[in-house]
Amino acid sequence: MQPQEQIEQFGYRQELRRGVGAADLVFYGLNFMVPIAPFAIFGLVYYRSGGMPVLAYLVGMIALLFTAASYAQMVKAFPLSGSVYNYASRGISPAVGFMTGWAILLDYLLLPSLLYLVASLAMNETVPQVPVWGWLIIFVAVNTVINLRGVRMTIRLTRVMIAAELVVLVLFLGAGIWALLQGAGHGFSLSPLFNPDTFSWPVIFAAVSVAVLSFLGFDGISMLVEESTGGSAQVSKAMRFALILAGVLFMVQVWVAALLVPDPATLLNHDTGTAFQDAAAVAGGEWLRELTSNATAISWGVANTLVAQVAVSRLLYAMGRDRQLPSFLAKVSVKNSVPTNAILLVSALSIGLGLWMSSLEDGVDLLGSLINMGALVAFIMLHVSVIVHYVIRKRSDNLWAHLISPLIGMAILILVVINAHVLAQVTGFVWLVVGAIFLAGMYATGRRPVLSGLDAKEPV
Repeated sequence: MQPQEQIEQFGYRQELRRGVGAADLVFYGLNFMVPIAPFAIFGLVYYRSGGMPVLAYLVGMIALLFTAASYAQMVKAFPLSGSVYNYASRGISPAVGFMTGWAILLDYLLLPSLLYLVASLAMNETVPQVPVWGWLIIFVAVNTVINLRGVRMTIRLTRVMIAAELVVLVLFLGAGIWALLQGAGHGFSLSPLFNPDTFSWPVIFAAVSVAVLSFLGFDGISMLVEESTGGSAQVSKAMRFALILAGVLFMVQVWVAALLVPDPATLLNHDTGTAFQDAAAVAGGEWLRELTSNATAISWGVANTLVAQVAVSRLLYAMGRDRQLPSFLAKVSVKNSVPTNAILLVSALSIGLGLWMSSLEDGVDLLGSLINMGALVAFIMLHVSVIVHYVIRKRSDNLWAHLISPLIGMAILILVVINAHVLAQVTGFVWLVVGAIFLAGMYATGRRPVLSGLDAKEPV
C-alpha cells in the first residue's frame, strides 16, 4: 500500500509534498536533538546526577527507545502528521487526543522560544553590541524565511549544520582525549557512569528529567510522515537510528567533559552554567572554549530551532485541519507545500515568549521545566494509546510490542515525572488544567472534538 493511499483512507488529501528520504529523516532528527546539545546543559545534568551524567543520558536513551517503539506501532497504524495528537485521538478518543496534543504543545510551542533565548543570550556575550532581543529577532527571521521556502531547503541546510556540529564535536573529543592522555583532568574513571558514593535512583531520575531535553526532537521525525517518501516504515527506522546515534554521541562527550571539569566538587553543589566550556578550556585552551560556546549558540539558535519550527507547525496544521484549533492554521502554501500560517504563528510566539522570558531572572529554567513536562506527559499517553488501540480494540496477541514494552516505557517515564523538579510538576499540571477547561468549553458550546475522516477504513 502506497503512503498516499494510506493518507486518503483517513479522509485527507495529500497536500504536503513527499520528498523526504530516509537519510533526510535521520539528519532532521539529529538536527532537532543537536549532536552537541549537552554543551549547553552539561553542568546542570552533572549537578543533578551527583557527577554521573553518562548514566543519566544512558537511562534517558533507554527510556526513549521504549517510547520510539511505541511511536513505531502508532505511526504504522496512523501514518498522519500530528504525531501523538493523532495517535491518541484515533487510538483512544478525540477528547483524549486533544488533551495529548495540548500536552505536547507545551513542548513544541515553547521549545523554539527556549532555543532562541539560550542562543541569543550566548551571542550577546560574544557580541554585546547587539542586544539579546536583536539576536532573538535575527534568529527567528532567518529560520522563518528558510522554512517558508519549503521542507527540501530545510533538509538541505540540516545536513550542512550537522556536519559543522560534528566537526566541533570531533575537535573537542580529540583535544579532550589527548589532554587526558597527557595527564590533564582527573584521569580515566568510571565515576561519570557510576559512582557508589552519590548514586540513588531518585537522583538519577531527577537528572534524566533534565537530560531528556537533549533527546527531545527524535519524536519530531514522526511529524514528517506525510512528507516521507517511504511512509511509516521509513519514519520508524529513522527515529530509532537517530535516537541511538544521538545517545552514543551524548554519552561520549559528557564522559570526556566529566573527566576534565576543573572543579568537580563545586559542580556537585551547583551548576556553574559554563561547565562544558570550562572542560573544553582544560582540553584545548581558550580557543576551544570560544569554539564550543559559539557552536552552542549557533546550533541552538539556527539548527535546532529550524527543525523545531517545522515540527510545531505540522502539529498546529494537523489540529487545525481537524478544527480542534483555528482552521486558518491548516492553510498550505500552493507554491511551497508548507503550512504557512502555522509557521508564521510559531515565529510570532517565539519572539513574544522569548522577549518576555529574557526579562525574567529564571526564564531559561522556567521554559525548560515546562517543555520537559509537556513532552513526558504526551509520551506517557502515547504508550497508553498503543495498549488501548492494539490490545483492547484489536485484541492483538503481540504482547511484547503492544503491552509489555509500552508498560515498561510508561513506568520509566512516570518515575522521571515523579522525581522531576517541583516547578515542572506544578506548571505541567496547570497547563493540563487550562487544556481541560478549554475542552470543557468546546463541549459546552457544541464543538466537541471530531476528527476528519475518523470513520474511514483503517489500513490493515
